[in-house]
Amino acid sequence: MSSKSTRRHSTPHQRTVAQPLTATASLRELFDSFSREQRSSQELLASLGFALRSFTNLHRFLELVPVVASRLVGVDGSLLVPFTADGRIWREQLQMLPDQRSPELLRQIAAFDPGTAVGFGSDERQVLALDHLVQRHLGRAGLFATSLVARGRQRGRLYVFSSTGPLVWSDVHRRHVQLVADLTGVAVEHDLMLQEARRHERVDRQLSIGAEIQAQLLPDHCPVIEGVELAARCRPAFQVGGDYYDFIPTRPELMGRRRERGRWALLMGDVMGKGVPAGLLMTMLRGMLRAEVLSGLPPDRILHDLNQLAQEDLAQSHRFVTLFYSDFDPRTRRLRFANAAHNPPLIWRAQQRSISRLDAPGLLIGLQAEAEYGCGEVVLEPGDVLLYYTDGVTEAPGITGDRFDEERLMRSLEAACRSGTGSQGILDQLFTRLDRFVGVDRQLEDDASMVVLKVPEEVMLPSVPRAAL
Repeated sequence: MSSKSTRRHSTPHQRTVAQPLTATASLRELFDSFSREQRSSQELLASLGFALRSFTNLHRFLELVPVVASRLVGVDGSLLVPFTADGRIWREQLQMLPDQRSPELLRQIAAFDPGTAVGFGSDERQVLALDHLVQRHLGRAGLFATSLVARGRQRGRLYVFSSTGPLVWSDVHRRHVQLVADLTGVAVEHDLMLQEARRHERVDRQLSIGAEIQAQLLPDHCPVIEGVELAARCRPAFQVGGDYYDFIPTRPELMGRRRERGRWALLMGDVMGKGVPAGLLMTMLRGMLRAEVLSGLPPDRILHDLNQLAQEDLAQSHRFVTLFYSDFDPRTRRLRFANAAHNPPLIWRAQQRSISRLDAPGLLIGLQAEAEYGCGEVVLEPGDVLLYYTDGVTEAPGITGDRFDEERLMRSLEAACRSGTGSQGILDQLFTRLDRFVGVDRQLEDDASMVVLKVPEEVMLPSVPRAAL
């Protein structure tokens, strides 16, 4: 009986001891579960952070984002919709997990018409429409969406969803998803900045090469030609253009005074286009032209032959060249000229106190194989001034939006010629007037080149009275 009693009383005692042991184990198990979840979250975030630090390929990084986001908060799906630099849906970089849901939804997002418009990402109403599209496709799945933001600009949307029903969320879950979104926004912004830097590097490299080519093309000083004064300058724009001017002796074997008294070719040209290709084409034409000058042919024949020689190269590059070619004989002060559709030089006639244009008929170099060119000539008198220029001068935009145009250039040239200064002074006045029109702090859109040739006024010695002899 006593043994029965003992067994009867021992059973409740055993139960009272077992209950606290089970509760402790449950708490420990729950704590271990939280610890494992926390370690797992930290490891996932650390892996995403490491991928961002060792960033080399944006596409590979973005592929990780839905995987990390869904595992981090314990859901079965995630969708990433990044935006391009101008705010459109970046269709090539759409990422989604799981794959079986992906094709149709990704197709709908790629075909989402508002998403193709520039600035879509900054339009809250349109972004909300994208959220509705995703929700409609997922049906009753629980959905949470947040934005990828970097430097104050929206760079995309990140969605996490549970196909089993509404999401059971905590603030920790939201913070984790937002942290993934923020890291992704940084990655997208970093890639856009990297692309922009590379683009600038390419542009800078082209500008540097183009500027070097152009510097080699243009004479570093004006030659001495008997009976005239010369001054020349090219004001480069931000983008390297195809401006070219040159002074070429028709008999380069002559030296000293004999060369100064010989015939010289004076020319001004412009390749249609900018950058390295324009500079390379002008380099090629310069070589051809210098060879043609040695032939001693008149200007119209030189342009005709140059056009035929350059036809194939210019046709392949889809570019054309304007060129004004002239030759000057110091012994007679005769200037012969031909024009391949370049801006006609302006001539100031000191005796008539008026300005006119020197022009002759002719097509662009490279436009038509059998083009013919007219030839004109003029005899320069003491005090006359000749201005060669490119369209970068007359097309220069002013502060008000107007162009400098030929009429302004003619008025500026007349004022400079009336001042009685030499060729360099005239050139300085013209560029001062151009700079004032464009604005001191504003950059030219195209290279502006000018060459001034002036025949000095004859010095008249006073007559000496016979009685004084």
